[in-house]
Amino acid sequence: MHVTGQHRNREKPLILVVEDEEHVASFVQQALQEAGYDVLVAADAETGEHFWVGHDPDLLILDLMLPDRDGIELLDSPQRALSKTPVLILSARSAMSDRVKGLDAGADDYLGKPFGVEELLARVRVLLRRAKDSQPTVHKCDDLQIDVLSRRVTRGERLIFLSETEYRLLELLAQRRETPVSKRELLAHVWDDPDRDDNVVEVYVSYVRNKLEWRGAKRLVHTVRGKGYMLSETGDAS
Repeated sequence: MHVTGQHRNREKPLILVVEDEEHVASFVQQALQEAGYDVLVAADAETGEHFWVGHDPDLLILDLMLPDRDGIELLDSPQRALSKTPVLILSARSAMSDRVKGLDAGADDYLGKPFGVEELLARVRVLLRRAKDSQPTVHKCDDLQIDVLSRRVTRGERLIFLSETEYRLLELLAQRRETPVSKRELLAHVWDDPDRDDNVVEVYVSYVRNKLEWRGAKRLVHTVRGKGYMLSETGDAS
C-alpha cells in the first residue's frame, strides 16, 4: 500500500485498486504511481470496502472475479449508495453482456483484460476529470449555505465560524444531504479512524447544532435512529 496524502487535503488523486491477481494489481499500481497518483490496493472485496469507507478514494478500479464475492456486489453495497466515487471495472469478463451488467450496476466505465496501459491511464484521466467537474462548489440546505472553495458557512445573513473538525463533519453531511451518514463513516472521513469511540461524533454534532441553531434557528442536522445523522430541511430519511 502506498499513500502519501489523506482524503481531505490530498495533493494527488487517490485511486483504490481492488484486484486479487497479484501480478495485475502490481502492474496497475506501478503504472498509476508513475503517472503521479497515490494508490491503495486490496486483494478482496471486504478489504476493498474497508478502504473505500476509510479513505474516500477519488477513483475505484474494480475487478469482478474476487475471492470472497463478486465485484458487482460491491457496487450494490451501502458505501456505493452513499459515495460519488467513480468506478472503472477492470475484468477478464469482457463479453457485451458482462459490460452491460457492470454498467447497469453502477460502474462508470468498463475495460476488459488484457488491456493497454495507455488506454487504462486515459480512462482514469477522463473519469477523474469528469468527477472533478461535477463536484458542486456550494452546498445549500434551507437558509444554510456552505461554500466549499472558501470554506465559508452562512445561515441567512449570519456568518458561522466552525473549527476544522466541525467544518469537515458539516461538509460531509452536506455532500450526502437527505441521506443518513453513520457514526462509523463520520469517524472514518472526519477523524480518519473508523474504530474510534463514537461518543466524539455526538459531541461534535452537538457543537455544530449549537452554532447552526443560534437564537432558535430551525434544526437542520437530524438524528436518524439506528442510521446516524442527516442534513435535511425536514428530517425525513430518504
